[in-house]
Amino acid sequence: MYKIIVCDHIHQKGLDLLANQNDIDMQNLADLPKDELLKNLKDADVVITRSSTSVDEKFLSSIGKLKAIVRAGVGVDNIDIQNCSRKGIVVMNVPTANTIAAVELTITHILNAIRNFPSADSQLRIQRKWKREDWYGTELKGKKIGIIGFGNIGSRVGSRLKAFEMEVLAYDPYILPSKATDMGVIYTKNFEDILHCDIITIHTPKNEETKNIITATQIAKMKDGVILINCARGGLYNEEDLCNALKNKKIRWAGIDVFNKEPAIDNKLLDLDNIYVTPHIGANTLESQEKIAQEAAQSALEAARGANYPNALNLPIKETEIPKNIRCYLELTQKLGFFCAQSNKGAITSIHISAEGEISKYSNSLITFALVGAFKSSLEEGINYVNAQFLAKERGVDVRVHTKEVSNSYKNLVTITLTTAQESLSASGTVFDENIIKLTNINGFTVDIEPKGKMILFKNTDVPGVIGSVGNILAKHDINIADFRLGRNTNKEALAIILIDNQIPQQVIEELKNIPACLSIRSVTI
Repeated sequence: MYKIIVCDHIHQKGLDLLANQNDIDMQNLADLPKDELLKNLKDADVVITRSSTSVDEKFLSSIGKLKAIVRAGVGVDNIDIQNCSRKGIVVMNVPTANTIAAVELTITHILNAIRNFPSADSQLRIQRKWKREDWYGTELKGKKIGIIGFGNIGSRVGSRLKAFEMEVLAYDPYILPSKATDMGVIYTKNFEDILHCDIITIHTPKNEETKNIITATQIAKMKDGVILINCARGGLYNEEDLCNALKNKKIRWAGIDVFNKEPAIDNKLLDLDNIYVTPHIGANTLESQEKIAQEAAQSALEAARGANYPNALNLPIKETEIPKNIRCYLELTQKLGFFCAQSNKGAITSIHISAEGEISKYSNSLITFALVGAFKSSLEEGINYVNAQFLAKERGVDVRVHTKEVSNSYKNLVTITLTTAQESLSASGTVFDENIIKLTNINGFTVDIEPKGKMILFKNTDVPGVIGSVGNILAKHDINIADFRLGRNTNKEALAIILIDNQIPQQVIEELKNIPACLSIRSVTI
């Protein structure tokens, strides 16, 4: 059994996902005082935290065999990542579950700023005054907005503002210009261009490069009456300089959701009458909280089982060598290795990796992640990203990589062929938009399914009645089917991939084997 401890409150859907696993001992300790919580961490394999739990020296001195920390959200300001790395603890976050919530809050702040909705509401509802002449706003149509950071959130803000017929400029040195230009957005490498916009909004992480990216120096170059929005991280705008510019009306309005120090109940920005503020609620929608909890729980499950470390922030990868759009292929590669090793049990004799497309440039990293995934089932804690290639060589495993700059089928494609004394098994996968990982082929069978959860791989001769027989056996044992995907080949064979909610007993495996058309059956959990 793996132990996962939930340190802070998450949505019930996430708790249910953890509780419904036969190999997981989930303990929800969110209501415990923090001092009491620390006394219960010794046996934890993975913990899930939010901002209420500080992963500091005191926390890290309380752990025992902890292998991973999942931050149920984007920010990891409360986690000492450096010390976690020293202790061999992988730190993960959930970076995209609150994307739409943050995008829509940004749009809300922009609309509030140009039309003064909260102030107009207050004058009418609280002061009971009907003074329409006080509330002349401006229109977004034809205005120029500068977006600093054009990732998951910034790009979606841009697409929505295009619908308002705005001129949208994007500044982000870490994306391909085509990401912006394909959307009809102007891409600029010159930060000064952003400073000349009517409205400026920022969507970057907080680091040494972005902290105080807007100060008095930049504000002086802006248009008189500019509007500034920050729903990303506190400290990206210098608060002192922002406050002064709001006072002298150089900045006409500001919309701020995040602050240097939170809770920001004593922040002097709150005393100004030309700023709209919210208490860091970028992720506060019912939909995003549910997604965050489910994704955090799924990451914790994969980390506990050693299948993968989604969105890991401190794996031994040189950031300058692995662009953001490539990192999800490392996750895919490890999952393919883990999938193949579970499907083809036995002593591994060779692992061959094929990388097609842009990812072919990162073959060394792909090898490491493939080996970690492949050996995890047999070596458990003995395998890691540092020793993976050494252990493979020590065991005489033939490791090869084939690269091809252009893929014939997808933009990028990874294939792993894992050979044991029994057989060879190949699995291919790719990553679609929104970083959705998919298995695309298993031993020549075309498939389309996310590699996660409990899966049955049922290979059979392609004759009528097989699906019904499989369904009847599973139903008889009260095993619910969550998804069912079918692939066929030219040899009149079919491969069913069945996602189930329950652990499958050996008795059920035996009954499925006895179906006359059955050629093979495998069970995989990721």
